[in-house]
Amino acid sequence: MHILHITDPHLYGNTHGKLRGVETAACLHEVLDEALGQGPDCRLVLVTGDIVQDDPSGYARFRTILGATRKPVLCIPGNHDEPEELRRALAGAPNFQLGGSFESDGWQIVMLDSCDPGHVGGRLAAAELERLDATLARSDAHAMICLHHHPVPMGSRWLDGIGLANAEEFWSIVDAHPQVRAVVWGHVHQAFEGVRGGVRLFATPSTGAQFLPGSDRYALDSRPPGYRRFELGRDGQLMSAVHWVEPLPFKQSAAAR
Repeated sequence: MHILHITDPHLYGNTHGKLRGVETAACLHEVLDEALGQGPDCRLVLVTGDIVQDDPSGYARFRTILGATRKPVLCIPGNHDEPEELRRALAGAPNFQLGGSFESDGWQIVMLDSCDPGHVGGRLAAAELERLDATLARSDAHAMICLHHHPVPMGSRWLDGIGLANAEEFWSIVDAHPQVRAVVWGHVHQAFEGVRGGVRLFATPSTGAQFLPGSDRYALDSRPPGYRRFELGRDGQLMSAVHWVEPLPFKQSAAAR
């Protein structure tokens, strides 16, 4: 099963809305054009939060752009999202699923809401932790867990102050279920891969601007928008690669900075 992972598009209701110098909608369009026009056909699109930049009118744009892919779209909210507005925007849209879990081809994808209202950092509520445990207990399918906030340190002091606050509770559940193969997140606007206790760890770049890895203070990277591909085998094997895109709006804005 091939999966396209995109994250942190930070859309606005305005077509030409910019964040950190780039037009977020234009970048998302070009990322999708490249990702869906090259490589193997993907089974679904996974979107791990910060769909809008504090602008609920951007959800209609998200629904239009991702709906045009005619793929199942699995999504979760990020700290810049308004989950209830997002839920209303996607209601009745046949290709969209907000949260919950998705099972196909020997894999189970579990989507968690790590948003902590009023905070930039994340926290998994008790009900969400219970759902994770129960969902994993019901199936022995290979599992990929998806959330917005990072549950391991990124080696960046400012980012690690706004990660998942109750990561130990999260990992205690993951450690109890040996079928978990991967944990995937957004939020950090950079590529990352690691391993913890045999579980593969993945962060994916934003479809817009990136944060500078390893920086103690907030800083932008010069890397362009990106996305990640996953190939999930029925035997539990997983392959993944990040792809970087140089859309015209990004090149123009970068040159102007």
